[in-house]
Amino acid sequence: MQRYLVFVLAITLLAACHRDHTPYGDNKATGRYYHIRGMQMYCEVYGQGTPMLMIHGNGGSISTFNRNIGYFAEHYKVIVADSRSQGHSVDPRDSLTFEQMADDYAELLDSLHVPKANILGWSDGGIIALLMSIRHPEKVGKMAISGANLWPDSTALVPVEWHNLQKDYAALKNHPPKNTAEKNHDKMVRLDAEQPHITLGQLHKIQCPVLIICGEYDIIPREHTQLIYNNLLHANFWVIPHDDHYTINEHVHTFNPRVDEFFSQPFHE
Repeated sequence: MQRYLVFVLAITLLAACHRDHTPYGDNKATGRYYHIRGMQMYCEVYGQGTPMLMIHGNGGSISTFNRNIGYFAEHYKVIVADSRSQGHSVDPRDSLTFEQMADDYAELLDSLHVPKANILGWSDGGIIALLMSIRHPEKVGKMAISGANLWPDSTALVPVEWHNLQKDYAALKNHPPKNTAEKNHDKMVRLDAEQPHITLGQLHKIQCPVLIICGEYDIIPREHTQLIYNNLLHANFWVIPHDDHYTINEHVHTFNPRVDEFFSQPFHE
């Protein structure tokens, strides 16, 4: 028993030594604001190598990728930002669309003098990545997309999640926002309740290689993710067993190497 306890203690200490304590999302050493299409967009950059853009999900921030950034920064120039109206990227306007955010990220790459990047998009970030490849194809190398949907209904989200979203959406009518935080929250709810509207025909125009990912128990039905995969010209499909929507965190020791392999190796269908 004593030897077992010593072994457990050693493993715990080893894990602690390798834990990444970088304050992703609030790192004054690397964080900067860029004037992007009428707002100040907050961005952090880590590492060197092939540019890699990470795009977080609804209501998230740079810190969403706190278990991914350090891994990829060893071999890539990792660009990660707070999307419009989220994190430190404050936007006072009332409206918000996925197309706006796709154009924001395209201009951010211009501001960083990055002509093209591989993209890791999670959840709503996957939607933004798809739209970037449609609206700004010259800026996209390869994409890895997890938990994205094409339209807002109960075929694109599992019914219970869609029902809960509709309840939150209906509640907005009776509770006008009192401050900026509430206003941004309302924009996030409306965004997913009313959008996106990506057609299968638009998917057919995407030329870059794409790794389509979902968890076995994802809130995006596997059939919907399969539909995305089926309508892309150059794609691989990966269902992560025993995982849900939070694929970037829950099986990170599998997720990071698999995405790295997709980005770094020649594409094979």
